Amino acid sequence: MNVLVQQSEAMPQRLVVHGVNWQTYEKALETFENRPLRITYDRGNLELMSPLPSHEVYKCFFLRLLDNLSDELDFGMKACGSTTFRREDLDRGLEPDECFYLANLSRVHNWARIDLSEDPPPDLAVEVDITHSSLDRTAIYAALEVPELWRFDGESLQAYQWVDGEYVRLARSAAFPFLPLDEAVALLHQSITIADDRELRKKLRSWIRDRVVPQWEAWKARQPLSPENSE
Repeated sequence: MNVLVQQSEAMPQRLVVHGVNWQTYEKALETFENRPLRITYDRGNLELMSPLPSHEVYKCFFLRLLDNLSDELDFGMKACGSTTFRREDLDRGLEPDECFYLANLSRVHNWARIDLSEDPPPDLAVEVDITHSSLDRTAIYAALEVPELWRFDGESLQAYQWVDGEYVRLARSAAFPFLPLDEAVALLHQSITIADDRELRKKLRSWIRDRVVPQWEAWKARQPLSPENSE
């Protein structure tokens, strides 16, 4: 078994262990259940990472964004944060930085314990990749068949859609085609400099009402009528 430990002031604490079986991975999940660690497992390779404060600030922004969008646009949503999603048959598992059930909201059997053998994966996962995992987390999301992935690398925010086992980069989000992601990035960068979250929440709500809602209404007007609404 090979072990790599990485630690510096500018980078998160990281432990990578190779040659780990599934039972050891599950034991690690149990052992560190109440600690703020990201645990990634990929076919025998196990990574434990303690995130930096900047990572957590960016992560929280996406929850606020989707919460406010849900309120303003009145759509159903279940935020599942950094829930562990794993499949033993794939020998892979991870915790998203944030994740959300949207179209598949009604298909989850038990919110207390999501089981990917009978429940769908989240419709949207968010990856704040400012410190770069040692493992290919994007490939794990693809193996778990998460329909859409947003990836923020500290500079830009990109949306990817799962197509035939891999991710295809999108010009706009598939779940939110009316959402100007480039404008969201400007607010993301402000989130790391604004000391009081109340100010950030006000800016976010104003942006959604002034910029996103009009684009959402214009997008809706261009959509063909559904059969039940065509009469």
